[in-house]
Amino acid sequence: MKLETQFSIQQLKRINVQGILYMCSCPSQVGGQIDSLRKLFDYQANCSERSGSEVQTKVHQRIADATQKAHLIMEECLKDILELEGWDPETLEMPAGLRTLLEQEIDSE
Repeated sequence: MKLETQFSIQQLKRINVQGILYMCSCPSQVGGQIDSLRKLFDYQANCSERSGSEVQTKVHQRIADATQKAHLIMEECLKDILELEGWDPETLEMPAGLRTLLEQEIDSE
């Protein structure tokens, strides 16, 4: 079983770090779900390889199939969010307008 990906682990980490630094965590939340889905998919692949019965093989395959669909949906969602917010698609740099959220939060206190 192989899971197709649009974003690398490093790219997801970059999005997450910027979200934390600039208090804009929506893309980070989606990225975290993508990471969790990848772990679930890998877990099912490992279980499927060790499975001793036909029923268990079917169970793991069913979970993997659903995970694969959910992963595709969430990656498309993240791609759309980054585009809507104006992130640089090459560098995955958060747009300056979103980076000012932290400064505004600090100034308002």
